[in-house]
Amino acid sequence: MWGPLGAWVYDRTLSRAEETCLADWRRALLENAHGDVLEIGAGTGANLAHYPPAVRRLVLAEPDAGMRSRLKRKVGERPEVTVVDATAEAIPLPDRAFDVVVSTLVLCSVESPGRSLAEVWRVLRPGGTLLFLEHVAAELPGRLRWQRVLEPGWRFMAGNCHLTRRTEDAIAEMGFALEDVRRESIRKVAGVVRPSVRGVARKS
Repeated sequence: MWGPLGAWVYDRTLSRAEETCLADWRRALLENAHGDVLEIGAGTGANLAHYPPAVRRLVLAEPDAGMRSRLKRKVGERPEVTVVDATAEAIPLPDRAFDVVVSTLVLCSVESPGRSLAEVWRVLRPGGTLLFLEHVAAELPGRLRWQRVLEPGWRFMAGNCHLTRRTEDAIAEMGFALEDVRRESIRKVAGVVRPSVRGVARKS
C-alpha cells in the first residue's frame, strides 16, 4: 500500500511521462468510454479529466487509502462519480452492470491478474469493453532479462508492481476480443517500465 506520502511520490514520478505521452494516450483511449463506466485501480485520478460527456455514471474503485484520499479530493462534488474501496479481484458490484471497464497502469500490481480480469468480465455487459493501458514485459530479450533481475526489488519498492506481466495475453485468454492494440515505449520513465500495450478488449 502506498499511503499518503507514497501517493504523492507516485504522482511526482509519473508527472513527466504524463506530460510527454501518457495524458495523450489516456485521452485517446477514453474517447471510447460511454454509459456506465467502472475504473479499477483508479489511483489518484489521472484519468478523470479525460472522460467524455457520453459517460453517464462513473464508479472509481481504489483499495489504497492514500491514493483514495487524493482521488476523492480530485472528484469533489461530482454527483455522477462514486469512489469505492475495492480491489480489482473483488469488485462489490452486480453482474453485467457496466458498459465499459477502464484499467490504466493497474494490472501490473494486482495480486492476481486472472481473478481481476474474471471480475472485469463478470461486471461487463455483453458487448461491453475493457479499455486498457498497461506497462508489460519487454519484447527485447536484453531488456526482459533486466526486468526479471530487478523485479523482486521493484515489487517491494513500487507497491507490488510487476515488470514482466504479459497483460495482452492474459486479456485474450480470458475470452476478450482484442481491438486496436498498440505497443509503444512510455517516455520519461525508467527503461524497465517503458514497454507498454494499450487498446480495446470486447466481451462477446
